[in-house]
Amino acid sequence: MGSKTAPPKAILEESAVHLLHRAGQCAHDVFLQNMDGAGLTPRQFAVLLTVAQNEGLSQSDLVERTGIDRSTLADIMRRIIKKGLVRRNRTREDARAYSVKLTDAGSRALGQAVPAALGSDQRVLKTLSPDKRRDFLATLSTIVRSLEQEAARRS
Repeated sequence: MGSKTAPPKAILEESAVHLLHRAGQCAHDVFLQNMDGAGLTPRQFAVLLTVAQNEGLSQSDLVERTGIDRSTLADIMRRIIKKGLVRRNRTREDARAYSVKLTDAGSRALGQAVPAALGSDQRVLKTLSPDKRRDFLATLSTIVRSLEQEAARRS
């Protein structure tokens, strides 16, 4: 008879990847609850906010600025164009590329969504003291920057 190895104890409770995923799921749920029918997902909000702050970006620029992969961003763009929130125009510099701009409806939707998004952040972070919030956000930023730099070196 073969011996069975016991699974490691508490591996999920100590796994950064698992805990970040679970925290992301919880934050996503909070965001959708706070949007209360506004019809925006966290990623759609991120794209709209990035476009509002940098009108005329290409979709490639949006990939870089938001960290959303190309295929997912293409799907998001299709959905928010269909909702009438953004429009794409061919760029003069490169006929294959599009620049993206908010429509009036997109500006209104973003204006309605910003308070809900800020409320979502507050709700997610409320269990931490102000000092721990700053440290937590700084740590998350460090992780993202470091892993993005590592990925860029590999490509």
